[in-house]
Parts: sequence; structure tokens; C-alpha cells
Amino acid sequence: MARAGLTAERVTIAGAELADEIGFEQVTMSQVARRLGVKDASLYTHVRGLEDLRGRIALLAADEKTIRIAEATVGRAGKDALVAFANAWREYARTHPGRYTATQTPIRIDPDLAAKATGPRRAVELTYGMLRGYGLTEPDLTDAVRLLRSTFHGFVALEAAGGFAHERSSQQSWIRALDALHTLLEHWPSPREGDSS
Repeated sequence: MARAGLTAERVTIAGAELADEIGFEQVTMSQVARRLGVKDASLYTHVRGLEDLRGRIALLAADEKTIRIAEATVGRAGKDALVAFANAWREYARTHPGRYTATQTPIRIDPDLAAKATGPRRAVELTYGMLRGYGLTEPDLTDAVRLLRSTFHGFVALEAAGGFAHERSSQQSWIRALDALHTLLEHWPSPREGDSS
């Protein structure tokens, strides 16, 4: 018998908590059911299966990460906004490693759920808004967004995997990386001749 009050949201949160504890790729429907104290079959009333659950975890995580970034960057511009944005991204990845992985993993998400989710759209708006503060326009905006995502994700992924085994602290390197990004964004190179969209 399903526990009273079981909902898709509760199933998703239980899956997200497990993802942080054991890794996103390791989460199964059976583990989520055990965590909630129900039979596996009870979950299928609320989520269609593991792929659906994974998509819901990804959307939950995207919402959470975006809220943290929005709160960190409100009222800030230029380098202050960049540093606050980057630090909120990194902190979310550190405190919620499984959920963070979900936001970086290609997952087929139910179109109806995706349409209702505000996190991914808001993340794009926040990122582009911050970069417009540097005077960037398209196609440079898209290139800069890709650069930031690559830098932030690459750094936190390597850091989480123990890839910075050097006497210089990763924090010192992080600060200098953000200094370098700020300088680059302030002096963004002109488009190459013949470069189109």
C-alpha cells in the first residue's frame, strides 16, 4: 500500500536526495521506493519510470540552481555579477553533486513538464543578462555563454574528481580563472573577417 501523501514531487525529491548521496547514474526506482517506504509499483502512479524520474530530477535541480544564482546576482553587474554567478554555480555543484550532474546530462524530458519548468529558461535569461552588461551582442553572446558554461562545468567536474592535486589550492585557481574571464569579457575579440552568425 502506498504511503499517504505520496506525490510526484515527493518521489522526485527522494530521487534527488539519493542522487546526491550515491550519484545520479546510480539511482533506481527500487532505491527510491525503499527510501519512501513503499513498493516499487506505487511509484508508477506518480512517475512513468526511471527516465521520467531522471527528467524530473534534472528540472528540480535546474530550478534550484537558477534560484541560487538569481539570489546571488541580484543588483550586481560586471565583475561582481560574474563572480557571484560563478560562485553560486560552484557551490550548488559542491553541495548537490547528484542533482548538479542531472543538470549536465542529456535527458529526454517530457515536453509538458519542460514547458512548465521555469528554471532552464530563467538560467538562460540570467546568463545572457549578465553578459549584456559587458556590452556583448549576438553572435558573441552565445559564444560567451558557451565559454562560461565550459569553464564553470569543467572546473567543478575536475575539482569533484580530485583533478587538482597540486599544492596551490583550487580556490586560488578559481579566483584567478574568474579574474581572467572578466578581463576577457571586457576585451572580447572582434569578429573574424567573414565570420557569420
